[in-house]
Amino acid sequence: MKELWSLEANTISKLFKKKEISAVEIYNETIQHIQNVNPKINAVVADTFEYAKETAKNLDEKLRKGQPLGILAGVPVTVKVNTDQIGFASTNGLRIQKDLIAKKDSPVVDNLKKADAIIVGRTNTPAFSIHWFTRNSLHGHTLNPHNNRITPGGSSGGAAAATAAGIGAIGHGTDIAGSIRYPAYACGIHGLRPSLGRVPMINYTSPDRHIGGQIMAVSGPLARSITDLDLGLKAMSMENYDDPWWSPIPLSLDMPIKKVALITEIKGLSIDPIIKLELKKAALALEKSGWIIEEPEAPDFQEAAKFQAALWLGEFRRTGGEAIKKENDPDANFIYEQMTRRCPNTSLDNFMDALQNRAKIGRDWNNFFDKYPLMLCPITGDLPFEDLKDLESPKSFDMVFDSMLPQIAPPYLGLPGMSFATGKTNSNIPLGVQMISRKFREDILLSAGFDLETHYPKIEPIIPNF
Repeated sequence: MKELWSLEANTISKLFKKKEISAVEIYNETIQHIQNVNPKINAVVADTFEYAKETAKNLDEKLRKGQPLGILAGVPVTVKVNTDQIGFASTNGLRIQKDLIAKKDSPVVDNLKKADAIIVGRTNTPAFSIHWFTRNSLHGHTLNPHNNRITPGGSSGGAAAATAAGIGAIGHGTDIAGSIRYPAYACGIHGLRPSLGRVPMINYTSPDRHIGGQIMAVSGPLARSITDLDLGLKAMSMENYDDPWWSPIPLSLDMPIKKVALITEIKGLSIDPIIKLELKKAALALEKSGWIIEEPEAPDFQEAAKFQAALWLGEFRRTGGEAIKKENDPDANFIYEQMTRRCPNTSLDNFMDALQNRAKIGRDWNNFFDKYPLMLCPITGDLPFEDLKDLESPKSFDMVFDSMLPQIAPPYLGLPGMSFATGKTNSNIPLGVQMISRKFREDILLSAGFDLETHYPKIEPIIPNF
């Protein structure tokens, strides 16, 4: 048998439930692996080893007594450090929050525990989680296990790097502008941004977010297989009405016609020819699996992204501006300055316009999905960037920001999106494509993901060689 830490979540859980391995064995091998690998990439910035050890012992006892077990029983997972977990600081990468200890689990963490997952560590994020790269003044710099010259992505860069390196079979991430999808892309794994209302998520250590954050930010899974993404989503999305946006919508609905809109041109986005080629390869793979492929004009990404930025920055200016000064993290200072330059108007009128136009833009996208239940499009316009590229200059920031258009637009409408890893370039840079569907149709994304997966090599954990 392969090392336990290298197995997929679905395999680990099956072996555990069949009593072929114990939870304590899973725990021991995983912790040893973390201690061997994590110093090279700094993905896990707060270990939860003692908690995990007790969880493993309790799981073995539950199994011995024949008690019911959750769908992630025995599976090592990680939780992003911006999310409440009892007894640990919800730092969000900030020195000013290093003592902000949670006394109650966030609903998504509570759901992972109810699923009997073993939480083995808390993963890094950039300061304030406002960066597509992962470095902060409290926890340091997370590196990409494939290639330390390129970004691991952000803000869930720690989750993606950890999952790619076999530190947990499933990683928890958050996404308001690509923070699950982009790190998954950069680290060569799959990532699922669920619909608004699918996964319950709030932090009890902080006041509720303003409306922009409430309607755009979600939690979701990162994994090395589509089966594990599916398991992660099922576990994370269990009922919890503490999040008023959570909705009791079935995870599986009637499947529409298997028609795909292949999008290789998006107004306002320059797309690398390598990415266009990956999209066409993925479309061909889907066609072989019975999907109908057409190439219509894309819906308006620019308009959605413009209003997303107004909601995002409008909230941040009110709640985060003073905290930016207090934290004084060099990366966050620069990013905030550039975002302010890019989106100067966050007046009440502009904020209300952003909310009003969400209805019209949402109708336009819904009409598109009436014809094409699945959109296949770029994750970004570029291959994963050189690490910290956007900090080089305002011009570099603009280049990175503009490239993220396909990441920024869907959250404004509460849409689900999946980053699907397709391989790597000859220079060891991960490749991937994005799939988007209408609200609460994660099942369409997963169905397409299962079909695509049959045409691509199995993703194995990557051990950094730097």
